[in-house]
Amino acid sequence: MRLLLVRHGQTPTNVDYLLDTGVPGPGLTDLGRRQAAALPQALAGEDIAALYASTLVRTQLTAAPLAAARGLEVLVRDGLREVSAGDMEMLPGLSEAGERYMRTVFAWADGDTDLRMPGGETGTEFLARYDAVVAEAAASGAGTVAMVSHGAAIRAWAAARAHNVDVPFAAAHRLENTGVVVLEGTPADGWKALTWAGATVVPAGEGGPTGRALDGTA
Repeated sequence: MRLLLVRHGQTPTNVDYLLDTGVPGPGLTDLGRRQAAALPQALAGEDIAALYASTLVRTQLTAAPLAAARGLEVLVRDGLREVSAGDMEMLPGLSEAGERYMRTVFAWADGDTDLRMPGGETGTEFLARYDAVVAEAAASGAGTVAMVSHGAAIRAWAAARAHNVDVPFAAAHRLENTGVVVLEGTPADGWKALTWAGATVVPAGEGGPTGRALDGTA
């Protein structure tokens, strides 16, 4: 299966760099709406057979133009929502709270899945809910599936499940609004990331320095 993980369009709390992960969450900014409107053309070369979005409003609004262009139903699944910020909800992302949030997310991807986000979920819980939606899509038999999700969730899941994405790579490569990670594989055989925001993914171990892991959340 070809899997396209798409980050939602820009929101007001993205502009303000807030850890905004609650449901239903905000809508899109004017720029976010333009980003969503550009998705059908950006993904014109993809033969998308199924389209999913999280339970947050921003992903469903982002998916809507693509759904209309392809004649697809948007399948809303809670498993694709953003990693809950728990006790750090609505705190500034460019702060110690934001650093702790991303350290926790990448610790999960590195195997410490028992670690709990303060006041939130564990890595085991996050990966189980995300895996369940991916497994559902794979079981449908669709050749190419697009899932509109969230920055930290996409980066964490890709780093945990794609054999050629390591934590340093995922931490160093932010995902802009409506950025896309393209993977290929199956839940049984595993996943390989093909491109990350349009760039070819380097092999695991060659991701370079971690950079500013705050970017690309929520």
